[in-house]
Amino acid sequence: MSRIAFVAALEREVRPLIKHWSVSEREYAGGRKFRVYENGAAIVVCGGIGTVAARRATEAVIQIYSPSVVYSVGYAGALDPALKVGDLLKPGRVVDAGDGSSAHMPDGQGILVSHSLPATVAQKSKLRESYGAQAVDMEASSVARAAQARGVGFEVLKVISDEFNFELPATDRFVDTEGRFHEARFAFFVALRPWLWLRVIQLGRNSALATRVLCAALRRILTEEVRADSSAQATERR
Repeated sequence: MSRIAFVAALEREVRPLIKHWSVSEREYAGGRKFRVYENGAAIVVCGGIGTVAARRATEAVIQIYSPSVVYSVGYAGALDPALKVGDLLKPGRVVDAGDGSSAHMPDGQGILVSHSLPATVAQKSKLRESYGAQAVDMEASSVARAAQARGVGFEVLKVISDEFNFELPATDRFVDTEGRFHEARFAFFVALRPWLWLRVIQLGRNSALATRVLCAALRRILTEEVRADSSAQATERR
């Protein structure tokens, strides 16, 4: 079976999918370590938050595993007010808000724009106006660039975790240069600011729902890949 790789930012985005998969530490680019989850021909790497982390993770998984296709998967914020938490987006185009470059996926619909920081409600409005996009993330454009530079197939599957009018708490200060999110520091920050409590609780609920929907969709993708590969092998034997 051809290998398929999923690149996510954080483990919590894909935890229900990978909880029974084998896990290993792999080294790439001068000893940089990545935690990789494997189940047959499927690979998941949680590379961290942001463009640099996503690019490194994608380059690593391509170099080590030579997948036939790389998916950028995970959370996205809604730019279209009609989109709700748990809605899936398989875009036909990914745009990098930093330089305007884009990648096209013929089987998708709509536009996803990748932004360098978590988007505020005001920024969401501007991104929607500028790009006509339905959703925003932080990593997909970097995954696309790394995959296409190496001639590897590229796809995207995102799930809405925050709606258009939901103002995310300031989280970028808790992300280090490796793309790791420091949950303990963020929890301490929130604990001292009671006015953030309800918003953070709602964010947690939204994320939990988004994770369940995303992982169910990823399981369907893997099932379809297995069927397609089995069919191709049967055809070859005839």
